Amino acid sequence: MRDPYSVLGVSKSASEKEIKSAFRKLAKQYHPDAHPNDKTAAARFNEANQAYEILGDKEKRGQFDRGEIDGEGKPKFQGFGGSGGFGGGAGPFGSRARPGGGGAGAGGFDFSSSRGAGSQFDAESIFSDFFSSAFGGAGARRPGAAPGAGPAGGGFSAAREASRKGGDIEASLSITLEDIVSDKRIEVEFSSGKKLAIKLPEGVEDGQTIRLRGQGQPAPGPSGQAGDALVRIKLLPHERFRVDGRDLRADVSVPLKTAVTGGKVAVETLEGRVNLTIPAWTDSGRTFRLKGKGLTTKIGTRNDLLVTTRIALPDAKDPLREVLARELAREAAAD
Repeated sequence: MRDPYSVLGVSKSASEKEIKSAFRKLAKQYHPDAHPNDKTAAARFNEANQAYEILGDKEKRGQFDRGEIDGEGKPKFQGFGGSGGFGGGAGPFGSRARPGGGGAGAGGFDFSSSRGAGSQFDAESIFSDFFSSAFGGAGARRPGAAPGAGPAGGGFSAAREASRKGGDIEASLSITLEDIVSDKRIEVEFSSGKKLAIKLPEGVEDGQTIRLRGQGQPAPGPSGQAGDALVRIKLLPHERFRVDGRDLRADVSVPLKTAVTGGKVAVETLEGRVNLTIPAWTDSGRTFRLKGKGLTTKIGTRNDLLVTTRIALPDAKDPLREVLARELAREAAAD
């Protein structure tokens, strides 16, 4: 993948706000909904999304700037102690012939034994010397370490220790449609007893798992990495709204008189009540679109609320009901 800064068209000194703004602009421009069956647009959208995954995360952005991860978020191989291979010396293994010692073998690796003249060929000694040099040790064990332990501050044990990761923790979080459009944090409790207040990501969906890096079990060693917290989202059904992609659908009762003469009716949204203008002679089943009253999308926008009219007949005490009944009876008799 290309450099994420180039993908979003921002400089390396760009602020978080500038990065987010650049991503939203590209996401709107190349979103698959706006370019169905356009593979080029889909590729550009995915590329922008991947770039924002790196630059939109403070920790990942720092890792990329330091050269620790690439543009796809994958760790870069850092070598074993500097340029030139293992240990930074000459040859592919970074080793040189020792003054006064035996000659270097193929590739520059010194196969001379450190046990003095007349000692027998000892493969274990050779590779012990090699890995001691490669990982920065001087053959010395850590103070108090058992025989056979790696060199102080290095060796396989240190590399293994650094790669250890604490366990992940999991929880299920039930949310409402109102939670999706709210900026409030929601508290989630894990089986371990740990509680976290999280902010739902934009465009969160039912069944989605949110990964909170470094919020899991602590690392087993001082150099390890804490595990992650995994939160599985469960969307609760709503009494008024039906989910249709990122749109919402609802029905609204319209009095017969309003449907005939026109007027306004109150419509409930996720944020409260708004007035909907009903034109004269509106049929039952007509759908009106309330812009920006639906669910959030992954690019930070809001979809729409689609409201369908249901004509309500007057109740028994309404004079209009009696007039309507007489008129219908007259028409029936005329037929």
